[in-house]
Amino acid sequence: MTDTPATHIFPIRVYYEDTDSEGIVYYANYLKFAERGRTEMLRAAGIEHSTLWDEYGVGFAVRNMSADYLRPAKLDDSLTIHSRLLAIRGASMSAEQVVRRDEEDLVRITVRLACIDRSSKPARFPQPLRVALGAYKHDI
Repeated sequence: MTDTPATHIFPIRVYYEDTDSEGIVYYANYLKFAERGRTEMLRAAGIEHSTLWDEYGVGFAVRNMSADYLRPAKLDDSLTIHSRLLAIRGASMSAEQVVRRDEEDLVRITVRLACIDRSSKPARFPQPLRVALGAYKHDI
């Protein structure tokens, strides 16, 4: 991933609770780090998860995720989560996220999120949401 102006960068520190007995980040915790990065990207675009249902009647659900684990993070590491949107479709969006320590890629994640309504059925992205998310859309 090459950072662009459309890349959101979120700093995070590795705490004891994130690691195994050897001080290495437990693999599933990278998904939590990525979720935090996506949430903060949405927040930076003016979208709060807590108001998605109230204002737009929609939410997000992970449809598909892939993670490529390259190198481990360790206790007390300072990491950054680099997030960008690859595509915004009618009722879904795709994102690429990279967990980095300094300039070293540790984990590369791709995720497809479905936009759903209150009955968990696919819902089209409301136009204001699509416009706000456009700030983090990366044109390939």
